[in-house]
Parts: sequence; C-alpha cells; structure tokens
Amino acid sequence: MRSHTDRRLVKNDILMEISSQGAREDLEGIMNSDKVKNGASGASTRALFYGMGYTRAEIDRPIIGVVNSQNDIVPGHMLLDRIAGAARDGILMSGGTPVEFPAIAICDGIAMGHEGMKYPLASRELICDSIEAMAIAHQLDGLVLIPNCDKTVPGMLMAAARLNIPAILISGGPMRAGYAEGRALDFNSIMEKIGAYRAGETTDEELENVALGACPGCGSCSGLFTANSMNCLTEALGMGLPYNGTALSDTGERIRMAKTAGIKIMELVHNNLRPRDILTEKAFLNAMTVDMAMAGSTNTVLHLPAIAHEAGLKLDLDDFDAASARTPYLAKLSPSGIHHMEDLHRAGGIPALMNELSKKGFIIKDIPTVTGHPVGENIAHSPVLDYEVIRPIETPYRDRGGLAILYGNLAASGAVVKESAVAPEMLTHSGPAAVFNSEDEATTAILGKRIKPGDVIVIRYEGPKGGPGMREMLGPTSTIAGMGLDKEVALLTDGRFSGASRGASIGHISPEALAGGTIALVQNGDIIDIDIPGRSLSVRLSDEELKARRAALVHPEPRVKAGYLARYARLVTSANTGAVLE
Repeated sequence: MRSHTDRRLVKNDILMEISSQGAREDLEGIMNSDKVKNGASGASTRALFYGMGYTRAEIDRPIIGVVNSQNDIVPGHMLLDRIAGAARDGILMSGGTPVEFPAIAICDGIAMGHEGMKYPLASRELICDSIEAMAIAHQLDGLVLIPNCDKTVPGMLMAAARLNIPAILISGGPMRAGYAEGRALDFNSIMEKIGAYRAGETTDEELENVALGACPGCGSCSGLFTANSMNCLTEALGMGLPYNGTALSDTGERIRMAKTAGIKIMELVHNNLRPRDILTEKAFLNAMTVDMAMAGSTNTVLHLPAIAHEAGLKLDLDDFDAASARTPYLAKLSPSGIHHMEDLHRAGGIPALMNELSKKGFIIKDIPTVTGHPVGENIAHSPVLDYEVIRPIETPYRDRGGLAILYGNLAASGAVVKESAVAPEMLTHSGPAAVFNSEDEATTAILGKRIKPGDVIVIRYEGPKGGPGMREMLGPTSTIAGMGLDKEVALLTDGRFSGASRGASIGHISPEALAGGTIALVQNGDIIDIDIPGRSLSVRLSDEELKARRAALVHPEPRVKAGYLARYARLVTSANTGAVLE
C-alpha cells in the first residue's frame, strides 16, 4: 500500500504522470487504426489525413476519439469545449493523436412540460448509436467521452460497453448552487416556485428573483438530480476519475482532471484495458450501493440496467431493491435534503462516501478502474471531511437506501420511488384515483385545483412506448409541491420523474398502459393502496373486475406515427428492463 504522501490520486492534483513507453512499439496487435492507415492499402487514408494537415508522425500514433457533446443551449454542456481542449492536451502529452467529433445533448429542463420531453430518453440510444458509428467507421483506438447532462452520460457509457475499446469518461461537472431569499437554490427551486406562483402564493418579482438566482452559471444542475447521479455513478463503476461527479464545472480542478483523462486513455490503450474489464458485475454492485447511499435519481434504475445490457450483463429491479435493503443512507442531498454537489465535494466526494461505506464491507475493493489502480487504492486515503454532509457509517440517516421498488397488482413488473424524498406521512397512503391519459391533462387539473387532499393522481400512456419516450413529470410534481400538497397527494405514472422530483412520486410502473398493464384499467374513484415500507402498490379491484375491464379495454391512438419517435416506440422495451431497444 502506498503512503499518503506517495498517493497519486489526490483531490487537487489527480495523477499527472506521463507514460514513458513509446507510442508504437508495445501496441502491435492492439491498435484498431492500423487496419485503415498502414501499408499500401492505407495510403488512401493517409492521404485524407495529410489533406487535413496531420503529419506522418501523428498518423502513426494511436488515434483517440474525443467525443464532445458541447452545445450552446444546455448549461451543462456550454463549457465543454474547455474540457475537450484539456483532454486533447493530455492525449498529445502522452503520444496520441486526438480526433474530436460531436454528440447531441438535450436539456431536460428546457424540454420539460411539452412535446419536446418525449425526446431526452430516446436520445440516449441516438448518442450511443452515433458513437458506435463513428468509432467503428474510423477504427479508433480509444475514446475520451465528454458528457454532462442526463442522457449523455448513460448514452456514452453504453457506447463504451458496446464497443469495448479503451475508453474513459470525463464530464463537465456540476454548477454551483444558487442563492436568493437567503437560501441555497437549484433548478428544483424555480420549478416549485412556479407551482407556488400558479397557486397565487408568490409574486412576479419573487418568482423572477428565484429565476435569476437558481442557476448561477454553467454546469449540470447543482442538486443530486439525474445528471449528477450518473456522473457520480461513473466514478463508482470505475469508468471515471475520482471526483468526476463532484468537482465543479468552473474550476481549474476540472480542467486538470480533463488533462489527466487524456493521459489516462493512453495508458488504457497501452495496457489494453477495456470497458468490459471494468464494467463487471462487481462494479455494478458498487454503483448500486453508492446510488442507495446517496439516494440518487430514480432514473438510475433505467440507466444502469441499460449500461449493463451493453456490457452483456443483466440488472433487474430486484437487484436495486436488494441494494437498498442492505445499504445505509449516508448523504442527503437536494432534493431529499439541503446539501448540494459543492457540499459533497468539500466533504470528500464519492471517494470519501465509498471509503465510509467500505468500513463495514459495503464496497468491493479489488476491481479495476480507469485510473489503473483498483477501487481500494483509489479510495484508501479519502476520509470524510464533513460528517454533516456524509454521515458516519455508524449513524446513517437510516439503515435502508434511498430508492424503493414496489410490486402489486398495479405494478406486476415493478415501480420505482425515491423513498428518501417522501414525507413520512405519505409512506403509506390510500386514496381515490384521479386518472389522466397524459401529463398535460393532469397538469391542467392540478392548476385548475381539481385535485383534492388525499387523491392519488394516475398519469398513464406516458411510458416508453405509450409516450412515447417516457416523459419526466417534474412539472406536475413541482406544482403539487409548490401548492403545498406534496404531503397530501400521491402521483403514479408509467412515465418517469426528474431527479429533482420529491414527494410520493411513483414512476416506471410496469407493464405500462400501452403494453396492457393494470394502470390502463384504473378508473376515477378506484381506491389505490400505497405501502412504500412494505414495497406494495395495488388497486382495490378483484381479479374478476380487472379481467372484465381488460376485455373492454381500448387504447388511445398512438400519439406519434412517423419519424424517430415512431421507430423508437416500436423497438423500446419496458421501463423495468431499462427501456433498452429490442
């Protein structure tokens, strides 16, 4: 074991060593690009590279794809050119030739509440497929993947697992928390303020003050929402450097990390260490443990199975529930608590959280990572620096993790809820159903004050096929919270929720309505029983009544009949399988 002073993976200066090995002599039989650039048949490829200004020395080196999802409409992606530039520098420093190409990225916040929300989840597959096309068409030797927001992170990890060429992920980092009205703010703050405004409980000026303060700069939104959950889990999986999930976007630390990622990809190529060597069953166990210990977004239950699927593994909902049952809840971040990503970073980040979990054997240490060192070495000298942010293992918030998987006649294949974000009085609840066939119908009813305390809102035909695209329901949940009803009203859907959602918001109900799930049979006034501690979700209807309703069921017409979403709807599988494509 290395001493603390010899440790090369430290918070403010992560591993800046450069391999002294040559760029060529130890790579025979490994480099994919040799197939297209060497010998007489490679002269045509060399000619094209020469035309772009590359020298023969650059052509002879490993060709490393730098996948940059920068754009000017997503706050988490606007600054990614800085990350890409630093990663390119690291590759050049270590004897590789970087070639940069783009990936799309959608801002869930801007897409929220209208037809555009059908596209973010579906974009995950587009991102993965486009990287596959570029990497194989050009026979790249390795990949530095640069995502930041919700679907780019899993999409790029899926591509890494599918392609299985050396790859490392370096994200853009979280934004800082905002401040207004004397309190810390994040994107969820403005969404809930909109709900309060619509309920007549705040003024135009107060609303605009929160809008001005909620997102103070670029980066992934500052709470533990889906983007930051997945960036943190990239560390836990071993596919990102330590502090990838928490180092802030606008810091030199993030730029140094990007340079290091460029250096490390060259080591991964030299050592032929590939994603499927890292993305093992044990790595996914670690990721689920970290997920439960910090109560990550419910969307992780879609994304981790999809990544595992590309790695040739299978995760199901029972794996997540088992992880929740065994994992203590140590870090309570927004929307479940008051802390934000900058607080988690100051407390030691994911290495410190994993170190604390390892004290009682919850972390598997002897598995590889992109650092070139096993998990145990990466976290060995990462103590918790603030036990207000990361609780001691002996005194967790509770002994169970943050997410819960529910089953019952309303969710035969399962449903997901962020248990840690549910008010205690709503952990068990029974109430009459208020049924809507779309998010828009439900939002209109909520704003029209047609929802009464005790109601269970049911939003259906918003699943992967029915939506299509499984829209997030942050609009309805934040409006309910803004109106002060989050401790009195539950919301069920075969769609999904933003990582920013809180309250008794139960999503991913499977089978979805369009696939004949029981949620399609529920009628207004039916009594629904929710028992989150008991892991149960049911409607009080007899088997005979359900059978009769099923025989009379007529589904609505498909909402999208042409274009990408129509193709997606034909191919996508259930939420409980990760909504992967057949």
